[in-house]
Amino acid sequence: MQAKTAVDSRSAGSRISKPLLGLALGGVLGLFDGLSGFMYPSLAPVLSSVITFSLLKGLAAGIATGYVSQRIHSILLGILAGIAIAGLLSLLVILRAGMALFWDILLPGMLLGAIVGFATQRFGRARVSPVAAK
Repeated sequence: MQAKTAVDSRSAGSRISKPLLGLALGGVLGLFDGLSGFMYPSLAPVLSSVITFSLLKGLAAGIATGYVSQRIHSILLGILAGIAIAGLLSLLVILRAGMALFWDILLPGMLLGAIVGFATQRFGRARVSPVAAK
């Protein structure tokens, strides 16, 4: 029985924290979101800023969703929080880019938030309180 406890504690310790997981996943998905701009030839003059802002939006949404995920312990609420955070950040980008790209920016941003919200709740390590650790 002692061996099982040691294995369980090792596997739980190897999981990444929710904010760090959100940061990493948000950055990767934000980068892919920005690189999808290559499919639109009209974005060629501003492609570097599209990639940069998508990456920054993904990083910010990821870490914010990770911190929110530490407070709440529901997959559904984690997904909704990710959608809300990424949607809000997407709206800020839309204000800079213009309303013509509303859905092209908002939908991928909200999808990013949903994925990060799910992943941080499902795979991220919950914060361990000092009392529970003893």
